[in-house]
Amino acid sequence: MKRSTKRWVGITAVALGALGATGAVLIRMKNFSGKIGGRRETKPLSVWARPGMQVTFRAELMPGRDASERVFRVKELLPSGRVLLHDFAGEHNEKEFEQIR
Repeated sequence: MKRSTKRWVGITAVALGALGATGAVLIRMKNFSGKIGGRRETKPLSVWARPGMQVTFRAELMPGRDASERVFRVKELLPSGRVLLHDFAGEHNEKEFEQIR
């Protein structure tokens, strides 16, 4: 390869690397702040259950039990969206329960 060709290939490689790094920084800033140079607007989380609320397990998860036997009270709502129940072990998610009417 000629010296000038090597020089152009090197310059092109450095320029493309700089563009890639700049793009990565801009994407990270956009994800972090919502928009470049601005504040990120927080969306309220969808809360499907609250402490003290009664929830009913789906019949498929507790076959052979009446609906009144599948009702439990929410003890605590976890940051992951799962719940802890009074008198029932484990963490449970929204899909395990019947929809609220």
